[in-house]
This record gives sequence, C-alpha cells and structure tokens, in this order.
Amino acid sequence: MNERPAFFRFHQGPRVLPFAPGEYEARLATLRRAMAEAGAEVALFTSMQNIAYYSGFLYCAFGRPYGLVVTAGDSVTISAGIDGGQPWRRCHGDNLTYTDWARDNFWRAVAHVAGAGRAVGYEGDHLTLAQSAKLDAFLAPRARIDLASATMRQRMRKSPAELALIRAGAAVADHGGHAIRDAVREGAREIDVAMAGRDAMELEIARRFPEAEYRDSWVWFQSGINTDGAHNPVTARRLRPGDILSLNTFPMISGFYTALERTMFLREVDDASLAIWQANVAAHEYGMSLLRPGVSCAEVTAKINAFLAERDLLQYRSFGYGHSFGILSHYYGREAGLELREDIETVLEPGMVISMEPMLTIPESRPGAGGYREHDILIVGEAGAENITGYPYGPAFNVVG
Repeated sequence: MNERPAFFRFHQGPRVLPFAPGEYEARLATLRRAMAEAGAEVALFTSMQNIAYYSGFLYCAFGRPYGLVVTAGDSVTISAGIDGGQPWRRCHGDNLTYTDWARDNFWRAVAHVAGAGRAVGYEGDHLTLAQSAKLDAFLAPRARIDLASATMRQRMRKSPAELALIRAGAAVADHGGHAIRDAVREGAREIDVAMAGRDAMELEIARRFPEAEYRDSWVWFQSGINTDGAHNPVTARRLRPGDILSLNTFPMISGFYTALERTMFLREVDDASLAIWQANVAAHEYGMSLLRPGVSCAEVTAKINAFLAERDLLQYRSFGYGHSFGILSHYYGREAGLELREDIETVLEPGMVISMEPMLTIPESRPGAGGYREHDILIVGEAGAENITGYPYGPAFNVVG
C-alpha cells in the first residue's frame, strides 16, 4: 500500500504571472527588511491580499487554508490539492501542495518550511482564533509579531508596474461604463444593465491581458431607492423615467481592483435632484483639487466636510471620501490606512493611488431623494495628482435613455 504524503510538489506547465520576477523580488526584499526591523525570522501570510501581493497567486479558499511562508532566502506558497498545478503556475517562488488525507496537513507543510521555535510574523487582522491556535501548536514560536500594518503600508506605495496595471484597470472601468450607458432604457432591469457592463469589461480585460486569469469583475447598477447605499446588490427592478441611477463598474485584473462610479438619471431630472447632483459634483471637483503630496487624509476630509456644511448637506454624507487601490476586492483586502476619513492621519505621498468619491444620500421623504455618487481614481505625483478616470461625470453626459 502506497504511503500518502502530507504534502508534495506538483509543478507542471509554464509560469504565467501578472508581473516580472524582479517585481516580486523587490517586494520580498522590502518585506524582509521590515521583518528584520520587527524581529521576525519567518513570516506566514494567510490573506488573499498579501499572498497575491508577494507571490502573484490569488487563491480560492472554499473553506480551505492557504498560506505563503517567507524566510530569509525562500518564499513558498502552500496550496490545497484540489487546485492541481495552478498555484505553481501562477506564483513566484516555490509551491507546496498539501493533501487532505489527514487533518492539519496544511500546518505540516507550513512547519516544514517555517521551522519551529522561531520568531514568527503573521497577520493579526486575518488569522482566526482557530488558526492562531494551530500556529502555536505546529510552529511553537518563541515570539509572534503582527506584520499586518507593515505590509499594508508597503502595499500603499505602488511600483511603476503596478501603476501601469491600475491605469489599464481604470480604462477598462470606463469601457464598462459606456456599455452600461448604452444599455440604459425604460423597462430594462438592473440586472440586464449590469450584465452588459460586466460582459464588456471581461472581454476588454481578455483583449488587453490575454494570459491573465479572468474572474471577479462585477457591476453594481442601482436605480431609484436602491441607490441609497453604495454597496447595494443588483436587483430585477425595472427602470422608469425620472429614476436616479447609480453606475458602478469594478474590473478585477490579477487581483487588482479599480472602479468607476457615476450618478445618472433616466431621461429627465427634476430641479431638486439636479441641485443635489450639482452640489455633489462640486464637492467631487473640490475634493480632487485637494489631493497632493504632503496633505493628510484627515485634512482633505475636514475641508470637504466644511464645503458640504456650508451648503447644509453634510448631514447627508454617507461615508469617507475615498480610499486606496491595489490588491483588494469587495471580499478581501483593504488598505485601511489610506482612506479619506476624519480618523486617518496618513500623509499622501507620490506613488499612492486614491479615489475621490463623495456620496450624498437624501432620504425618501425629501425632495431629490436618492444616492448621489461620483468616483474618480487619482495617482499622487510629485506636485499634484493625476486623474486616470476618463468617463465624464455630471448632468450634461449622464441624463440618458
């Protein structure tokens, strides 16, 4: 009877990655410096965002654990047998496949690379209580060091290769926006319009990136009362003349998120709604003018708050005014240290990418009811910020159908 291993190497097929090997080596070199400063001898990453950032591999968990172990000389992804050789083909560095013949073979593979009794870096914002206990049992660390903040700070500053991918993503988002605009008509369902935008983006990603993996791009297209929340799911509500509409496209390219969001109206817009829309557009333009190196997220937020308060609209603000971009999605990742909120003191630096997206939600009982939101992506440079979103905003282009 053959002995069944706890883990093994399943390496087959050519390697295809979003970036050149040198990009990953540069990220790992920066990480290892941060590990040394923190006193971590080895790091175990378990989140989708950090595994993808440092290796290129974006896992699909389905309840299984995945990891990336980084030592002074190695980086090794740990993946489940169900994935075959795909993790090897899509990762930088080594890969071990663990089997499911016995419980905790994942941790046996991790321990094989990480060793025992060492100072272990981990992600305090991702490791569950159950997996934390497993880490202690299998690695017996002499110290545990939370690297979540250090890795988040690294991900905030984009390399030229990342900026090129983000620019492409912004262009794909614009492409999806135009497909949505073309699909808007009386009687169409939200889902019909959303599918038109999603399909257009996925085809455009395939055209631009013929060797990529295609998954996770989506559209939220909301109408009427459904516009009151930024993340409200798509429904089968049918569009009616005079409806407020919210266009939201989210292309995903190799784990990198970009977005386009626009207020629209179907055929006509009443005076009360037009006044709110124009005020939100003015806040959007003012906010974009504030984004430059040397200013803090809190400072930008305070100034936009004052702008809206002068117009008696601040009470309708829905959330912070913008956030970072990169390896993130609606179900993984977040560079929470780079958000335009009152409690974030991060200072903008060249190489950061951030959105400007003011949203006003007017309750159903008031004139102009609905959610108004504009969203552009800006790259912070040496002297200011470059807007890489091309789709027009405002009433002149977005009263449609």
